[in-house]
Amino acid sequence: MKNIYVGNLSFSTTEQTVRSLFEPFGTVGRVNIVTDRDTGQPRGLAFVEMANDAEAAKAMAALNGEDVDGKTVAVNEARPKKAGGGPRPNNRDRFSRDLPPRPDNRQILT
Repeated sequence: MKNIYVGNLSFSTTEQTVRSLFEPFGTVGRVNIVTDRDTGQPRGLAFVEMANDAEAAKAMAALNGEDVDGKTVAVNEARPKKAGGGPRPNNRDRFSRDLPPRPDNRQILT
């Protein structure tokens, strides 16, 4: 199973359009058009899974630099996901983690 990155897609490109680009080269398993988490709008990139590595290599060679919906697409092998992705926490004092704890300056009244 080969995972292929397809970049610089038009925002109007559909899953069926991407699937029809790759089907002449072999069996297409899954097509995932990446959308913005907040708005749901397409981000202009997709991932395509193909079952056969040789068919995927032919598709990447043939489609890289081709014009799709008025834009020149970039097609190459997808890199594996990095660990630790996801939204960044809202740490306002993120630099204070490296500092030693501050001494307690409170006065104790008896």
